[in-house]
Amino acid sequence: MESSVDNNGKEFSSDDDASPRAVLDTPVSGTESDNSGSSSFGSYSPEKSPSPPPIGKSGGVKETQLQQWKTMVDVFRFKSVRKLSAIPIFTAATHEITRKGFTKKLARVRSAEESIDIGAIPTKPSWRNFDYAELAAATNDFDSENLVGKGGHAEVYKGQLSDGQVVAVKRLMKNDKDFADRAGDFLTELGIIAHISHPNATHLIGFGIEKGLYFVLQLAPYGSLSSLLFGSEGLEWKTRYKVAIGVANGLHYLHKDCPRRIIHRDIKASNILLNDNYEAEISDFGLAKWLPNNWAHHVVFPIEGTFGYLAPEYFMHGIVDEKTDVFAFGVLLLELITGRRAVDSDSRQSLVIWAKPLLDSNNVKELTDPRLEENYDPIEMKRTMATASLCVHHSTSKRPFMKQATRLLKGEETMLDSKANSGSSKSLMLEACDLEDYTCSNYLKDLNRHRELIME
Repeated sequence: MESSVDNNGKEFSSDDDASPRAVLDTPVSGTESDNSGSSSFGSYSPEKSPSPPPIGKSGGVKETQLQQWKTMVDVFRFKSVRKLSAIPIFTAATHEITRKGFTKKLARVRSAEESIDIGAIPTKPSWRNFDYAELAAATNDFDSENLVGKGGHAEVYKGQLSDGQVVAVKRLMKNDKDFADRAGDFLTELGIIAHISHPNATHLIGFGIEKGLYFVLQLAPYGSLSSLLFGSEGLEWKTRYKVAIGVANGLHYLHKDCPRRIIHRDIKASNILLNDNYEAEISDFGLAKWLPNNWAHHVVFPIEGTFGYLAPEYFMHGIVDEKTDVFAFGVLLLELITGRRAVDSDSRQSLVIWAKPLLDSNNVKELTDPRLEENYDPIEMKRTMATASLCVHHSTSKRPFMKQATRLLKGEETMLDSKANSGSSKSLMLEACDLEDYTCSNYLKDLNRHRELIME
């Protein structure tokens, strides 16, 4: 269950149907060119099933693929409508959903979607709908030797298509969720990726829906930042700093320049991939949320993400907005500086808790990764430390937005205007998280308690 808050502080319900799944109501370009024209997006309509994105091969979509796609979306939508009909709307005066209330909710969603500037999307996606045989052949029947990554909800395999292209195939794993819920997660992630086109974000080649749910992605040859940074050799400072700038640019794009305002919600070292130029690519949008411009934030339950990267207002109150990602970015900067993980595997100590007194005292020597052996630019290091310190602040109003964080890292800005950070308006709930008596020590106590709950 989610609720959302507009910029006037008014709360209203927001189920996952408010996500950009509506992009799938319009056929995806079937051409192989990324410059075939602008995309067009329809609005969500529970009465009408979306046309399936056609494959990028001649001959159109196979009848079996068409039926699989239609069945998946219909099952998901049927369950979503039934689920919504049993949930109370979270407004100032809570009341049960009626037909009229549900219609109003959908109208709000449509209105928000129609407010998006579709002209901001420069090209049509040229995705392919892969059948299972193609994916199995590419990965040698998903051989364990081709497994390059595994998370709680998916496995990623290295593969080679028949045309020689090397790809990463992300297979969503079956879990305790039923098909409709898994289909919903898949459609949400696919709908969000539809709006993303940036050098510092992963590139989608296609997907598959036969015998499972799959994303086919452009392979990042150097793998995840986590595997390199925490490996025995580590990374040189020049590459670390380049990664920091790249992730900052990617997050600023998601928050401000993307056709939809997207909150990633799971920024961490294992979700940052490095391409052949060691450019950072933000990946895995499985937990991402989109926010129309007139919504201040989401209130989301249950809390999902990775301990050590979670902002206090998120793990305490379920509040999700841009500052959620900013906090996680600050933790990522600390990992780049120190070579330590967000949570130490032995002591289970939070990196933020360990690093904060060193940041406050500007103790560069104790903070920096000893493997660097002082082979780093001291000015870049100080910028990165200053930016990290601001980003992991316990108060959301004291954290910079990503544009400011990027400028700080690059040395284009040396001082932040605290008024500019606070935003033009905030909800009462968000203000409650920024009360003056919520001190850093209170935050650290909350973080420790949250860690204890996770570890129990």
